[in-house]
Amino acid sequence: MPGENLSRDEARERAALLAVDGYEVSLDVRSALGEGDGDGAPRTFRSVTTIRFRCAEPGASSFADLIAPSVTSVSLNGRDLDPSEVFDGSRIALEDLAAENELVVDAQCAYSRTGEGLHRFVDPEDGEVYLYTQYEPADSRRVFANFEQPDLKAPFRFEVRAPEQWTVWSNGAGELTDGVWRFAETKPISTYITCVVAGPYHYVTDSYTRELPDGGRLEIPLGAMCRKGLAPHFDADDVFLITKQGLDFFHDHFDYPYPFGKYDQAFVPEYNLGAMENPGLVTFREEYIFRGKVTRASYEGRANTILHEMAHMWFGDLVTMEWWDDLWLKESFADFMGAFANVGATRFKDAWITFANRRKAWAYRADQLPSTHPITADIRDLEDAKLNFDGITYAKGASVLKQLVAYVGQDAFLEGARRYFKRHAYGNTRLGDLLAVLEETSGRDMGAWARSWLQTAGVNALTPQVLLDAEGRIDELAVLQEAAESHPELRPHRVAVGLYRRGADGTLQRYARAEADVDGPRTVVAEPAGAEAPDLVLVNDDDLTYCKTRFDETSLATLREALGELTDPLARALCWSALWNMTRDALLPAREFIGLVLRFGGRESDIGVLQMLHAWADSALTHYVAPEWRERGARLLTEGASEQLYAAGPGSEQQLAWARFFARVTDERGLELLSGLLDGKATVEGLVVDQELRWAFLEPLAAHGVVGESELADELARDDTASGKRHQVRCLAARPSEAVKAQAWAQVVESDALSNALVEATIGGFAQASQRELLAPYTEKYFAAIDRVWRERSIQIGMDVVRGLFPALQQSRATLDATDAWLAAHEDAAPALRRLVLESRDDLARALRAQECDATASTD
Repeated sequence: MPGENLSRDEARERAALLAVDGYEVSLDVRSALGEGDGDGAPRTFRSVTTIRFRCAEPGASSFADLIAPSVTSVSLNGRDLDPSEVFDGSRIALEDLAAENELVVDAQCAYSRTGEGLHRFVDPEDGEVYLYTQYEPADSRRVFANFEQPDLKAPFRFEVRAPEQWTVWSNGAGELTDGVWRFAETKPISTYITCVVAGPYHYVTDSYTRELPDGGRLEIPLGAMCRKGLAPHFDADDVFLITKQGLDFFHDHFDYPYPFGKYDQAFVPEYNLGAMENPGLVTFREEYIFRGKVTRASYEGRANTILHEMAHMWFGDLVTMEWWDDLWLKESFADFMGAFANVGATRFKDAWITFANRRKAWAYRADQLPSTHPITADIRDLEDAKLNFDGITYAKGASVLKQLVAYVGQDAFLEGARRYFKRHAYGNTRLGDLLAVLEETSGRDMGAWARSWLQTAGVNALTPQVLLDAEGRIDELAVLQEAAESHPELRPHRVAVGLYRRGADGTLQRYARAEADVDGPRTVVAEPAGAEAPDLVLVNDDDLTYCKTRFDETSLATLREALGELTDPLARALCWSALWNMTRDALLPAREFIGLVLRFGGRESDIGVLQMLHAWADSALTHYVAPEWRERGARLLTEGASEQLYAAGPGSEQQLAWARFFARVTDERGLELLSGLLDGKATVEGLVVDQELRWAFLEPLAAHGVVGESELADELARDDTASGKRHQVRCLAARPSEAVKAQAWAQVVESDALSNALVEATIGGFAQASQRELLAPYTEKYFAAIDRVWRERSIQIGMDVVRGLFPALQQSRATLDATDAWLAAHEDAAPALRRLVLESRDDLARALRAQECDATASTD
């Protein structure tokens, strides 16, 4: 990987020297079919690229990017260059450039099995082959020669030769003539958002029409595709519904017509990301096509992703960051717009609850890691860029934008966006370009706001302080603000403070609300003075700011007794989030959090919040309870989940959520029920055990040794699909055997034979919380292997291995010491690798602190 890196300084130097006028890319992927050479060499396809570009300093030198097994020929301005002299495996040296240049590169590029570049997938169900590309941040150079940086935009023309029975798609509209798929030239775009999808995909069409303010008519052809094997499950009508609602919403608010012609959406196999905003051809992970029953939260999540990627057509594709330092300029906006548009345009009117409960949890975790960084980050090179697609760039950035809307007003914010698009269309920007338009539209000085919120790291904690007078009324209500020692910045917060009391019917209702600007360590909120004493004070009611919410003792006591009585679902979600942050921060015993979930989870009306509570309770049991309480905790969760499974409405999504949670947390006592549900000897009224739920039940049975290889083979025969294969691989790796663990380790760490999806499945099954002793020997093996893995494997697989196989279940001081020893001995390791190890170390140290807190709790 290091030889494939590109630094920010190199990119800036090249951008100052070159301007690209256009690309013509010809790919021949007919080699995707048939048997490979069988000699161990990678399967390849032909890639011929012509680049027309200018040089500001004739006679200067530069380089083009290409990662390929071999280069057949290189021609610069009609002069043939010797590939062995100018190509080093990742770069093509370009000497003595003219004012105007033409570079032609003929190469043999490799199909990918890691989801980076041109990925080739063979469907085990029917043997069909499917291709798609995925490039961000810098993998288009695995498919064609180019200048791989976001600020060297250019128009692209693609042509593709493919097997006769295939269809091919790219960013522009295409047609098949004389056996070649030729695509319309794109607008100027960055290399990382070009795209090709090819194969026998199931394809559905629709269209979107809109009258424009100038009297014109905008017509956008719509398409959606997936593998043929998923076609029976593909609800394209709902995908198109959300798509049209999103197009209406963004046209209403952005006042800039969608600029990229058609709008195809491809749901593709073995995809590393959620989705990618390629203009005219958005790609999604195919797991967004649901093979079994899912909850409303899954449909909401898919809608959010569709709208997130659509927002990128303007934020990211039309206007693109200059370098990855300002990645937030597209990702924070798209993350915000996903929820904003979901609420404003679709049936998912409670999307801000999901945002507060799920997306911000991602941000809070990332912002407390040692690798935390400002939203506008310091991205030195491509490896840094790859790791910064994180909870800060996405969810914290979106949270801060939500606060910015409250700060400048929605109208000023959206007018700033409109000016930003028109002023910088098809160009590249930095932070200052956005701040300039927001200053124009809001009349506010954005510099101080940006310094506090965009250019510093860390999350503040806000705690209410309530002083009562002699009559028991509020004498003074203040908000205390704290910051971590490592990031001591105190920030200005616009907050809503909610006061809640128990009513005669026992419910917790808000009886007063005051908005205030919190700044500094202590801020008095004047408005509540004289009000009745509250049972609960919620200092970030309505979720206006980005902070960790704390409680005073009275409020915490109220939540312990009556959390389920909170009638407002957003307030309830905010309280759950605050309690989870307290658990992670070792301020609330983990067993107490689990107890709250068992007491009040069954009354949670928002299914997304309920599923998040399940995930947190599972994590609390695995990582945060004292070791001596784990067995009791597992029993309580097993009994509680079973009780709720039977109590939930027959056929309801709550029932499905509790069934999945029961399978995740069950101890030996619940295995008989899981087995019975699988073979039909046990039933729960209304619960349909479809194929996806069968696999969810089989994993714990495999992990506890109840089912083995033969039973899993039988299940694969029942579900002989790509999805079934992934599930089977995960279950096989979950079995409690030394030989099984050794084989799984070897398949992932010592071999690169598995595809990215099967690497992910193997790692997912390998580490089972019930197998801590069995996994103990792999701590030493992990630290012996990761430096080599990082050097030899792609960055995506390297990230999967380093994160996924860290010995997180070996929760002891000895594991921390082993981690510290590796860090001390590898100070010169790749910064991205060290960052991953440091993050895992921090998670482990946090777990140990939480366990110490939990150990002080009284045993219930």
